[in-house]
Amino acid sequence: MVDLDHLAVAAETLEAGRAHVEEALGVTLQPGGAHARYGTHNMLLGLEDGLYLEVIAVDPKAPVPKCARWFDLDRFAGAPCLSNWIGRCEDLDAALERSPEGSGAPVALERGDLRWHMAVPSDGTVPFGGCFPALMKWQGPGHPAERLEPSGCRLNRLVLSHPRGGDLRTALSPLVNDARVVVQDGPAAELVAEFDTPNGRRHLA
Repeated sequence: MVDLDHLAVAAETLEAGRAHVEEALGVTLQPGGAHARYGTHNMLLGLEDGLYLEVIAVDPKAPVPKCARWFDLDRFAGAPCLSNWIGRCEDLDAALERSPEGSGAPVALERGDLRWHMAVPSDGTVPFGGCFPALMKWQGPGHPAERLEPSGCRLNRLVLSHPRGGDLRTALSPLVNDARVVVQDGPAAELVAEFDTPNGRRHLA
């Protein structure tokens, strides 16, 4: 099975992404770090229930990678948005065997003392326009959520809208069993997260 691990907000710049999340939720993000392999960097927000949120953007100071950046950031343009959700699993290879074509191949990654394997598609694009989870497996006991200050934000629902909502449900059914993850039909691929925050019920898209 695949468990919800974290949410990703894509942005052209970290500053734009930070402003988007802080305005939507009314809380303050924390510094993150850089991902040398993909030339990106992030900021983080600790959530309840062992989850976290990251704002991720191309790092203008990093060399251009030789492969496509993850989360389709090479082609990202426009206002920041909730672009992806990331699911962790104990057996990444087995999860990929049950996932749609194009879910990616495992890549060994690290940031500081954190180590993980992540399935990254060759073109950087996760199936169903980001509505299918990017799959990963943490290596060792470390997890970013344990190192973040609590924000008082708890995820209530993650609503996945897609023109092929039925196909998305079918793809998720053998892997994900989480009442917070809701699939619905919609005109385009879109993710919307609903949170309880210190400032009341808030939504992030």
